[in-house]
Amino acid sequence: MNEKQLRWFYLITLSLIWGSSFILMKKALIGLSPLQVGALRISIAAIFLSLIGIKKLKEIESKEWKYLILSAFCGTFFPVFLFIYAVYHIDSSIASILNSLTPLNTLIIGVLFFGVAFIKKQFLGILVGLTGAVLLILKGSEINPDQNYFYALFIILASVGYGLNVNLVKKHLSNVNATTITISNFVFLLIPSLIVLFYSGFFEITFNKDVNISLVYVSLLSIVCTALANILFYKMVHISSPIFASSVTYLIPLVAIFWGIMDGEHLTILQLLFGTLIIFGVYLINSAKK
Repeated sequence: MNEKQLRWFYLITLSLIWGSSFILMKKALIGLSPLQVGALRISIAAIFLSLIGIKKLKEIESKEWKYLILSAFCGTFFPVFLFIYAVYHIDSSIASILNSLTPLNTLIIGVLFFGVAFIKKQFLGILVGLTGAVLLILKGSEINPDQNYFYALFIILASVGYGLNVNLVKKHLSNVNATTITISNFVFLLIPSLIVLFYSGFFEITFNKDVNISLVYVSLLSIVCTALANILFYKMVHISSPIFASSVTYLIPLVAIFWGIMDGEHLTILQLLFGTLIIFGVYLINSAKK
């Protein structure tokens, strides 16, 4: 495959993987707390990646470590916990739609802190996308009074972290191998995640059917949707623009909504319309030409 075909291959593959991660998070919460799921997701992924490539850490130059550490927290640690708490309180399909704000935040952060240029059409895309997000949250809180839509803000915060991470990797870590970035991120996060896991009470729980099933879902979430998916993502970042890389969130909602409906979640026409506004805003950003 040439570079253009490879970009689209990564985009579609990641959409399928990450689109399925929302239902996996929801199922993992059956027998575990949000804190436990988040800490296990990072810990298992870190151990798996350490086993397959810890030697790659030798390739990292000392000047790159500060960016790798910042990338680890902004692009992995905090978003993992923000997402799991959001999915615990609101429908997984809604969380996936709000995740589509990532390209918008990628552009905003790029313009504010990384010297990225933008044009009026992209600014219009930001306004359209943010309007869709606000309306989606307000409508969701109205039709689902039993769900706490304050936690929808957690998804927005996570997307800000993703946007910062994509710009950071593109500007400061373009010469670092994608696998090396992923492995270094998770190796660094292993100790913090184990500390969180310890204080979450995980080592004191009684194992039963629900806990065992949750552990299976967390393992899939960790190895496939976190470890392997991050390697693919950083490969895509290296051969594309930050905006294109973050556009994986175009297709993620389609996959997540499918799984959500299969699991009994319900979306109204208005919610789908507001979600479409977000995606249309992202489209305006990506289709804009200087």
